[in-house]
Amino acid sequence: MNGVYAVSLMISAACLVLLDIRFDLVFRRKPLAAGLALAIGIVFFVVWDAVGISLGVFHHIDSRWATGVLLAPAFPLEEIMFLGFLSYLTLILLSGWRRWRDSRETTR
Repeated sequence: MNGVYAVSLMISAACLVLLDIRFDLVFRRKPLAAGLALAIGIVFFVVWDAVGISLGVFHHIDSRWATGVLLAPAFPLEEIMFLGFLSYLTLILLSGWRRWRDSRETTR
């Protein structure tokens, strides 16, 4: 069952890409700004995790659902995938909310 979590993250991220493409929310609208925002979000959370790991707040627990690949002590491969997913989801939600808000303002 190794890799189930990684595969589920990839499938979920693919669904986000489909939403993004269908509604022109993030990358089709402003690709450079979106890429920069995504990179900043990932770097921020990687630093956050590194600080948490160094302080002993975050621990790695082996799971039969994970690949078992560690990029650093207590930092599994799936964590970087999750951080990318989380950052992309946030960009999509923010863009979708702004579009919804703007459409409500024009109908008033």
